[in-house]
Amino acid sequence: MKPNRMKQKIASGRPALGCSVMFPSPQIVEMLGHAGFDWVLIDCEHGSASLADVELMAMACDAAGITPIARPRTNAASDIQSVMDRGAMGVQVPHVNTAGDARRAVAAVKFGPGAARGLAAGTRPDSWGLGTRMPDFAQAANAQSLVCVQLEHAEALGNIDAILGVEGIDVFFIGPSDLSQSMGFPGDPKAAPVAKAIEDALARIVAAGRTPGMPATAETVAEVVAKGCRYVYTHLPRLIGTGAAAFLRAGGRG
Repeated sequence: MKPNRMKQKIASGRPALGCSVMFPSPQIVEMLGHAGFDWVLIDCEHGSASLADVELMAMACDAAGITPIARPRTNAASDIQSVMDRGAMGVQVPHVNTAGDARRAVAAVKFGPGAARGLAAGTRPDSWGLGTRMPDFAQAANAQSLVCVQLEHAEALGNIDAILGVEGIDVFFIGPSDLSQSMGFPGDPKAAPVAKAIEDALARIVAAGRTPGMPATAETVAEVVAKGCRYVYTHLPRLIGTGAAAFLRAGGRG
Protein backbone atom coordinates (compact mmCIF):
# COMPACT_ATOMS: atom_id res chain seq x y z
CA MET A 1 0.00 0.00 0.00
CA LYS A 2 1.36 3.39 -0.98
CA PRO A 3 2.36 5.93 1.71
CA ASN A 4 -0.19 8.56 2.69
CA ARG A 5 1.85 11.66 1.91
CA MET A 6 -0.87 13.96 3.19
CA LYS A 7 -0.86 12.21 6.57
CA GLN A 8 2.93 12.45 6.67
CA LYS A 9 2.77 16.16 5.90
CA ILE A 10 0.29 16.83 8.69
CA ALA A 11 2.30 14.72 11.16
CA SER A 12 5.37 16.83 10.36
CA GLY A 13 3.47 20.00 11.27
CA ARG A 14 2.99 21.30 7.75
CA PRO A 15 -0.44 22.27 6.36
CA ALA A 16 -1.99 19.93 3.80
CA LEU A 17 -4.11 21.98 1.41
CA GLY A 18 -7.03 20.36 -0.36
CA CYS A 19 -10.16 20.97 -2.36
CA SER A 20 -13.66 19.57 -1.90
CA VAL A 21 -15.37 18.09 -4.96
CA MET A 22 -19.09 17.35 -4.68
CA PHE A 23 -19.81 15.78 -8.07
CA PRO A 24 -18.32 12.86 -10.03
CA SER A 25 -15.31 13.97 -12.05
CA PRO A 26 -11.98 12.15 -12.20
CA GLN A 27 -10.89 14.86 -14.63
CA ILE A 28 -11.37 17.62 -12.05
CA VAL A 29 -9.45 15.54 -9.50
CA GLU A 30 -6.60 15.14 -11.97
CA MET A 31 -6.56 18.90 -12.66
CA LEU A 32 -6.39 19.66 -8.93
CA GLY A 33 -3.41 17.36 -8.62
CA HIS A 34 -1.59 19.07 -11.47
CA ALA A 35 -2.51 22.45 -9.94
CA GLY A 36 -0.53 21.53 -6.82
CA PHE A 37 -3.11 20.53 -4.22
CA ASP A 38 -2.09 17.94 -1.63
CA TRP A 39 -5.44 16.17 -1.42
CA VAL A 40 -9.04 16.05 -2.55
CA LEU A 41 -12.15 15.63 -0.41
CA ILE A 42 -14.65 13.48 -2.29
CA ASP A 43 -17.89 14.61 -0.69
CA CYS A 44 -20.55 11.90 -0.59
CA GLU A 45 -22.53 13.54 2.23
CA HIS A 46 -23.54 16.67 0.32
CA GLY A 47 -22.53 15.65 -3.20
CA SER A 48 -23.70 13.25 -5.89
CA ALA A 49 -20.75 10.86 -6.08
CA SER A 50 -21.64 7.16 -5.96
CA LEU A 51 -19.31 4.45 -4.68
CA ALA A 52 -18.27 3.69 -8.25
CA ASP A 53 -17.46 7.39 -8.70
CA VAL A 54 -15.40 7.38 -5.50
CA GLU A 55 -13.34 4.53 -6.90
CA LEU A 56 -12.66 6.31 -10.20
CA MET A 57 -11.84 9.58 -8.44
CA ALA A 58 -9.46 7.75 -6.09
CA MET A 59 -7.75 6.28 -9.16
CA ALA A 60 -7.40 9.80 -10.58
CA CYS A 61 -5.83 10.90 -7.27
CA ASP A 62 -3.32 8.07 -7.53
CA ALA A 63 -2.49 9.03 -11.11
CA ALA A 64 -2.02 12.70 -10.20
CA GLY A 65 -0.06 11.99 -7.01
CA ILE A 66 -2.51 13.44 -4.46
CA THR A 67 -4.37 11.88 -1.54
CA PRO A 68 -8.05 10.88 -1.78
CA ILE A 69 -10.09 11.56 1.36
CA ALA A 70 -13.83 10.82 1.34
CA ARG A 71 -16.65 12.24 3.39
CA PRO A 72 -19.10 9.33 3.69
CA ARG A 73 -22.84 9.80 3.39
CA THR A 74 -23.25 9.31 7.13
CA ASN A 75 -21.12 8.36 10.12
CA ALA A 76 -22.39 4.77 9.94
CA ALA A 77 -19.66 2.12 9.89
CA SER A 78 -21.05 0.65 6.66
CA ASP A 79 -20.78 4.00 4.83
CA ILE A 80 -17.23 4.54 6.13
CA GLN A 81 -16.09 1.06 5.12
CA SER A 82 -17.62 1.44 1.66
CA VAL A 83 -15.52 4.47 0.73
CA MET A 84 -12.37 2.99 2.29
CA ASP A 85 -12.82 -0.18 0.23
CA ARG A 86 -13.04 1.95 -2.93
CA GLY A 87 -9.56 3.33 -2.34
CA ALA A 88 -9.98 6.41 -0.14
CA MET A 89 -6.94 6.82 2.09
CA GLY A 90 -8.97 8.42 4.84
CA VAL A 91 -12.35 9.72 5.84
CA GLN A 92 -13.82 12.94 7.17
CA VAL A 93 -16.60 11.56 9.33
CA PRO A 94 -19.60 13.89 9.78
CA HIS A 95 -21.63 14.58 12.92
CA VAL A 96 -19.33 13.17 15.59
CA ASN A 97 -20.79 14.41 18.86
CA THR A 98 -19.43 12.09 21.56
CA ALA A 99 -16.35 10.07 22.41
CA GLY A 100 -18.41 6.98 21.58
CA ASP A 101 -19.10 8.36 18.09
CA ALA A 102 -15.39 9.02 17.68
CA ARG A 103 -14.38 5.52 18.76
CA ARG A 104 -16.89 4.01 16.33
CA ALA A 105 -15.42 6.13 13.52
CA VAL A 106 -11.92 4.84 14.23
CA ALA A 107 -13.15 1.25 14.44
CA ALA A 108 -14.81 1.61 11.02
CA VAL A 109 -11.48 2.60 9.42
CA LYS A 110 -8.95 0.35 11.14
CA PHE A 111 -8.55 -3.42 10.99
CA GLY A 112 -8.11 -5.60 14.07
CA PRO A 113 -9.92 -7.24 16.98
CA GLY A 114 -13.17 -5.47 17.76
CA ALA A 115 -12.99 -3.35 14.62
CA ALA A 116 -16.16 -2.53 12.73
CA ARG A 117 -14.41 -2.68 9.35
CA GLY A 118 -14.67 -5.98 7.59
CA LEU A 119 -11.51 -7.44 6.07
CA ALA A 120 -12.08 -8.79 2.58
CA ALA A 121 -9.75 -10.24 -0.03
CA GLY A 122 -9.50 -8.64 -3.45
CA THR A 123 -10.40 -5.02 -2.71
CA ARG A 124 -8.78 -2.14 -4.56
CA PRO A 125 -6.70 -0.89 -1.58
CA ASP A 126 -5.30 -4.43 -1.33
CA SER A 127 -4.26 -4.28 -5.02
CA TRP A 128 -7.21 -6.55 -5.79
CA GLY A 129 -5.54 -9.27 -3.74
CA LEU A 130 -2.64 -9.41 -6.21
CA GLY A 131 -0.09 -7.55 -4.12
CA THR A 132 1.22 -8.14 -0.63
CA ARG A 133 0.06 -10.72 1.91
CA MET A 134 -3.20 -9.79 3.62
CA PRO A 135 -1.64 -9.46 7.11
CA ASP A 136 0.89 -7.03 5.66
CA PHE A 137 -1.87 -5.11 3.88
CA ALA A 138 -3.92 -4.79 7.09
CA GLN A 139 -0.92 -3.49 8.99
CA ALA A 140 -0.02 -0.99 6.26
CA ALA A 141 -3.64 0.15 5.88
CA ASN A 142 -3.90 0.89 9.60
CA ALA A 143 -0.69 2.90 9.48
CA GLN A 144 -1.55 4.89 6.35
CA SER A 145 -5.29 5.56 6.79
CA LEU A 146 -6.32 8.98 8.09
CA VAL A 147 -9.24 9.53 10.45
CA CYS A 148 -10.79 13.00 10.63
CA VAL A 149 -13.84 13.60 12.80
CA GLN A 150 -16.15 16.55 12.28
CA LEU A 151 -17.17 18.53 15.35
CA GLU A 152 -20.10 20.50 14.00
CA HIS A 153 -22.68 20.66 16.77
CA ALA A 154 -22.86 22.44 20.11
CA GLU A 155 -23.09 18.98 21.70
CA ALA A 156 -19.73 18.02 20.19
CA LEU A 157 -18.02 21.12 21.55
CA GLY A 158 -19.48 20.35 24.96
CA ASN A 159 -17.83 16.94 24.75
CA ILE A 160 -14.61 18.09 23.13
CA ASP A 161 -12.26 17.06 25.94
CA ALA A 162 -13.57 13.49 25.91
CA ILE A 163 -13.42 13.35 22.10
CA LEU A 164 -9.84 14.64 22.13
CA GLY A 165 -8.93 11.72 24.35
CA VAL A 166 -9.90 9.12 21.74
CA GLU A 167 -6.91 7.35 20.22
CA GLY A 168 -6.51 6.82 16.48
CA ILE A 169 -7.86 10.20 15.32
CA ASP A 170 -5.57 12.32 13.16
CA VAL A 171 -7.68 15.47 12.69
CA PHE A 172 -10.45 17.22 14.61
CA PHE A 173 -12.34 19.26 12.04
CA ILE A 174 -14.55 22.18 13.04
CA GLY A 175 -17.55 22.41 10.70
CA PRO A 176 -18.65 26.08 10.77
CA SER A 177 -21.87 25.74 8.76
CA ASP A 178 -23.60 23.05 10.79
CA LEU A 179 -22.18 24.51 14.00
CA SER A 180 -23.76 27.87 13.21
CA GLN A 181 -27.06 26.10 12.64
CA SER A 182 -26.73 24.12 15.85
CA MET A 183 -26.12 27.31 17.81
CA GLY A 184 -29.12 29.15 16.34
CA PHE A 185 -27.35 31.21 13.66
CA PRO A 186 -27.89 29.16 10.47
CA GLY A 187 -25.31 30.02 7.83
CA ASP A 188 -23.60 32.70 9.93
CA PRO A 189 -20.40 31.30 11.45
CA LYS A 190 -19.22 34.87 12.02
CA ALA A 191 -21.99 35.48 14.56
CA ALA A 192 -20.23 36.37 17.80
CA PRO A 193 -21.24 33.26 19.81
CA VAL A 194 -20.34 30.92 16.95
CA ALA A 195 -17.03 32.63 16.20
CA LYS A 196 -16.06 32.45 19.88
CA ALA A 197 -17.01 28.78 20.06
CA ILE A 198 -14.82 28.06 17.02
CA GLU A 199 -11.87 30.00 18.45
CA ASP A 200 -12.18 28.22 21.80
CA ALA A 201 -12.44 24.79 20.15
CA LEU A 202 -9.37 25.37 17.98
CA ALA A 203 -7.39 26.53 21.00
CA ARG A 204 -8.38 23.46 23.01
CA ILE A 205 -7.45 21.10 20.17
CA VAL A 206 -4.02 22.71 19.82
CA ALA A 207 -3.50 22.80 23.61
CA ALA A 208 -4.20 19.05 23.71
CA GLY A 209 -1.43 18.48 21.19
CA ARG A 210 -3.89 17.37 18.52
CA THR A 211 -4.43 18.60 14.95
CA PRO A 212 -7.38 20.86 14.05
CA GLY A 213 -8.91 21.26 10.62
CA MET A 214 -11.08 23.94 9.00
CA PRO A 215 -12.34 25.00 5.59
CA ALA A 216 -10.86 28.18 4.13
CA THR A 217 -10.89 30.54 1.17
CA ALA A 218 -8.02 32.35 -0.51
CA GLU A 219 -8.79 35.27 1.78
CA THR A 220 -8.83 33.26 5.03
CA VAL A 221 -6.36 30.41 4.51
CA ALA A 222 -3.37 32.21 6.04
CA GLU A 223 -5.41 33.03 9.15
CA VAL A 224 -6.69 29.46 9.43
CA VAL A 225 -3.19 28.02 9.17
CA ALA A 226 -1.92 30.54 11.74
CA LYS A 227 -4.49 29.17 14.22
CA GLY A 228 -2.87 25.75 14.02
CA CYS A 229 -4.98 24.07 11.36
CA ARG A 230 -3.01 21.62 9.24
CA TYR A 231 -5.96 19.97 7.47
CA VAL A 232 -7.39 22.74 5.31
CA TYR A 233 -9.51 22.71 2.20
CA THR A 234 -11.44 25.04 -0.02
CA HIS A 235 -14.44 24.29 -2.23
CA LEU A 236 -14.27 23.86 -6.00
CA PRO A 237 -17.05 26.42 -6.72
CA ARG A 238 -15.08 29.01 -4.75
CA LEU A 239 -12.00 28.38 -6.87
CA ILE A 240 -14.02 28.69 -10.06
CA GLY A 241 -15.88 31.74 -8.77
CA THR A 242 -12.69 33.55 -7.77
CA GLY A 243 -11.02 32.85 -11.08
CA ALA A 244 -14.14 33.78 -13.05
CA ALA A 245 -14.56 37.06 -11.16
CA ALA A 246 -10.94 38.05 -11.81
CA PHE A 247 -11.24 37.19 -15.52
CA LEU A 248 -14.52 39.06 -15.96
CA ARG A 249 -13.23 42.13 -14.12
CA ALA A 250 -10.14 42.16 -16.31
CA GLY A 251 -12.43 41.95 -19.34
CA GLY A 252 -14.40 45.01 -18.28
CA ARG A 253 -17.40 43.30 -16.72
CA GLY A 254 -17.31 45.46 -13.61
